[in-house]
Amino acid sequence: MPALASHRKPRSRVRTTTPAVGLTTAALAGVTLLSTQSAMAAPSSPKPSIEDVQKKVDDLYRQAGTATQQYNRAKEASATQRGKVNALLEDVAERADKLNEARRTLGNYAAAQYRTGSIAPTATFFLADDPQSYFDQNQLMDRMTAQQQKAVTDFRTQQAAAAKKRTEAVQSLETLTESQATLRTSKRSVQKKLGEARAMLSKLTAEEKARLAALEREKEAEAKRKAEELARRQAAAKAEADRKAQEAAKAAGSTGTTGTGTGTGTGSDTSATTKAEKVLAFARAQIGKPYVWGATGPSSYDCSGLTQAAWKAAGVDIPRTTWDQVKTGTRIATADLKPGDLVFFYDDISHVGIYKGDGMMIHAPKPGANVREESIYYMPIYGSVRPA
Repeated sequence: MPALASHRKPRSRVRTTTPAVGLTTAALAGVTLLSTQSAMAAPSSPKPSIEDVQKKVDDLYRQAGTATQQYNRAKEASATQRGKVNALLEDVAERADKLNEARRTLGNYAAAQYRTGSIAPTATFFLADDPQSYFDQNQLMDRMTAQQQKAVTDFRTQQAAAAKKRTEAVQSLETLTESQATLRTSKRSVQKKLGEARAMLSKLTAEEKARLAALEREKEAEAKRKAEELARRQAAAKAEADRKAQEAAKAAGSTGTTGTGTGTGTGSDTSATTKAEKVLAFARAQIGKPYVWGATGPSSYDCSGLTQAAWKAAGVDIPRTTWDQVKTGTRIATADLKPGDLVFFYDDISHVGIYKGDGMMIHAPKPGANVREESIYYMPIYGSVRPA
């Protein structure tokens, strides 16, 4: 039986928007997820204020100053140790010559005894791989002449002395190696701190640099104001001391005691004043020369290199580092400072300047700056000394 045709009307396809809705929902979910992740991510650090930058840069320069003093100390220790090593090596060479001479003398005795056939054990003694083993044989020593015994004694003495000096040289070389390692470490530390400071400054905008410069001027103005106050106090104290001295002189004159003083203090004061004048004359001549860490002149200086060179010009040798210079001479209160005195700064004593009077000093400030005059109140004062 033939199949019956279907009388159902075919369904027309209806386009649906469901897939589009699904895609839109997924996209929105993705955006929401990304937004949530971004919100949960660690926020970026806020940009430091100019005041913070100034404080950080100043601290980095101070740390670089400390590392510079460590470098100076290591460099000085390395140079000293190198001198000791060279002296020891020369001594070892001289003792080796003396040892060889003693060995030749013994060899001559051995050869003579071998030729004459006398005292055969002596030849064995000289030709042995370990001559030391024979030194304790009394029967051999008994058969030697006094001259031979002296030669053997000299040989033993020179051998022991040479061995001792060789040991000292080895130990000294080890110390030198340690000093050189410290020197390299200190150098890297200085370079690292200065690099960090330069990197911070390089990121500033022109406006921020101008603001930083303004802060520096404010800091300098405040330091100068304090210096002027110190100058006034010192001037008043000097005027009072002069007045009392004049009164004492008048009183002495009225009682007929004029000319009885010993005058010893005057000569001492004159000598100190002369030295201070030479120190300041040298320091003034260096104004404008660049600060270079580790430098001792004549074209550039670091802070303690300048102070050392200035006092050397006055005929006084002081140590290389700030840490050693602060132990030199007599401690002086800030109110009693006189020209030529050394003023030290920061708790770690990492900077030093030469007092010139009126609350001012001459110093080699920091990398990128030149030797200049500045208020002693520009940095926190640690203390002061009068080297001579």
